[in-house]
Amino acid sequence: MPICKPSANSARAAPVLLASVITLVMALNLPAAADARQTAASPQSGSAREAIQKQGDAAMERLRDAIAKRKGDGTAATVALPELPETERRRAFDAMRRHAPLPVMEARARSALDAGKDAFAAQRDAMAKRLRQALGLEAPEMEAVAKAAAPDVLHSWVPVLLVSSSMPIATLRTYAAQLEKAGGVMAFRGMPGGLTKVGPMAKLSAEILRLDPGCEGPACAMRGVQLIVDPLVFRQHGVTRVPALAMIPGDPTQPYCERDEASLPTTQINAPHVIYGDAALTGMLDEYARLGGKKEVQGAQSRLENR
Repeated sequence: MPICKPSANSARAAPVLLASVITLVMALNLPAAADARQTAASPQSGSAREAIQKQGDAAMERLRDAIAKRKGDGTAATVALPELPETERRRAFDAMRRHAPLPVMEARARSALDAGKDAFAAQRDAMAKRLRQALGLEAPEMEAVAKAAAPDVLHSWVPVLLVSSSMPIATLRTYAAQLEKAGGVMAFRGMPGGLTKVGPMAKLSAEILRLDPGCEGPACAMRGVQLIVDPLVFRQHGVTRVPALAMIPGDPTQPYCERDEASLPTTQINAPHVIYGDAALTGMLDEYARLGGKKEVQGAQSRLENR
């Protein structure tokens, strides 16, 4: 039987076919091998995690036992002082006993302490008294008030500026500064809040007379001008609008029952003229003199010029 000889093309195609078959077999077996490797490695990884977890739990348990034991002993907060030899301890106590205070220093310290206490008590009493006077709870010292703002008796005509609490505080403060120089008085018809309430009038007076508008408390420096509440002077002069200037003889700050009419230069109690208008005090005095009251305003004008 004749045997056919393979051709050259068939011999070349055989290795290519064999390589294709091997590649296909490997592709089919690759997932199975990967699953086998994962199956083999999973027990090892699981056992490692369990071992780590057990070691961590054991360490935490040992830490808790150590903390509980330390708390139970009670020796953690105890601080032991160093043990000193007996000679050093005796030397320290002997030095402390020999260290006596100097009598001079002790006397100076006691005197300074006593002086400080006395000064503080005096200042506290003075501040409390001034506060009571400002609130109207205590009558002020008459001598101090007279020295602060008493009208000049040598000049019998006193400028009295009739004002109202409804006027701006800045305007009232300006008039107070001018009246202080002229030796005048500022008069109100009534008290804000009524005659039964002293607090609002005391607050208004402090706002007008205080040198420093930003100062608070009874220790603030005040202007030397008096404020009076006299509804009669408004009625006697027929004043219906403010500000108004009147030159009144005598001392308008005295009560009517204490005024000595025999000492007045004239029996006429009312001012001869009344000047109206929101003008400076110097302008109002000039207008008063122009109306025929040159003699009455002469003293006030001279005091204004001298200051």
